Amino acid sequence: MKKVAFICVHNSCRSQIAEALCKHLAGDALESYSAGTEKKPQINQDAVRLMKELYGIDMEKTQYSKLLSDIPPVDIVITMGCNVQCPYLPCKHREDWGLDDPTGKSDEEFIQVIKTIDAKVKELVRVMV
Repeated sequence: MKKVAFICVHNSCRSQIAEALCKHLAGDALESYSAGTEKKPQINQDAVRLMKELYGIDMEKTQYSKLLSDIPPVDIVITMGCNVQCPYLPCKHREDWGLDDPTGKSDEEFIQVIKTIDAKVKELVRVMV
């Protein structure tokens, strides 16, 4: 099974959503991780709340903020769109999804980012598996 890492600087919002959705939608096809160059004490609470509402996924029960050094070697790296120098991790395939960080924005903006990640995870599975 191929391993995919969703990478963002803080590993607290977009990358965590992507890890949760990949586990939910493609857990039988891809082994998914998320990580960053910095850690936050907790996952973004709006992301946690909306993922529970939309998918019934409690990210706080299954995930936590991790550094790049905390995850195993991976085949696929997806950067979220850091708008700074994105963290580097060796891999066979790399994509940048160019997603704006919804932190501090409305639920509608958060939900749009979640739906975009959902569609991109499904496309990733279609192409990579």
